[in-house]
Amino acid sequence: MTITAVGFDLDETLAVPTRDREAILTDAVEAVDAPPLSRESYLRVHGRNLTRESRTPIFADLLAEHDAEIDPETLARVYREEIADAIAPLEGVEPFIERLRERYRVGLLTNGPRMAQRDKLRTLGWADAFDASLVTGELDAGKPDPAAFEALVDALGSDPGETVYVGDDVDADIAGAADAGLLAVQVTYDGGPEPSPRAAAHIPRERLIADLPDLLASL
Repeated sequence: MTITAVGFDLDETLAVPTRDREAILTDAVEAVDAPPLSRESYLRVHGRNLTRESRTPIFADLLAEHDAEIDPETLARVYREEIADAIAPLEGVEPFIERLRERYRVGLLTNGPRMAQRDKLRTLGWADAFDASLVTGELDAGKPDPAAFEALVDALGSDPGETVYVGDDVDADIAGAADAGLLAVQVTYDGGPEPSPRAAAHIPRERLIADLPDLLASL
């Protein structure tokens, strides 16, 4: 088997928040005088809105649960700006992606509403960093649905069995990629998900840039 393509998750894989996500949500909520919203409740509703244009429906649902008369579009915008201000790439990731593209087709598949994820890519300067960049807000399905991964391999012009997908989330990234026939490589880090037995390999996030090229060559 020869690996011809590599796909990456975005959040917590190639880019990490410089502030705690709970704190970011709290700051956004306080900025618009909304009632307290927990990160747990946000993630619960977020999972139902992976193929949306923006986070507005997420916050509309959350605010409705509290009977809050706050404009969800305003809260979505403030939260998007807070996230963009607090995201940072792994050190050395840009030349790393460039080197990979010399040998492989390299893509991105990230879960989330279109505006939020595209804004992150613009903030990071990665609008053209990949051969294909897919946001589930622009697709008919989000990870872990195999259709999301099928869209990625179609965009890369690769076969699932010749494509490696690198991500951190046990369900969305690892199980989703494996179910779609891709080889899944899990990025691990302190406080992150436990290593999944379904992953073909595990790489500590701080070793991703150094170790992935040799791993790809060995698969």
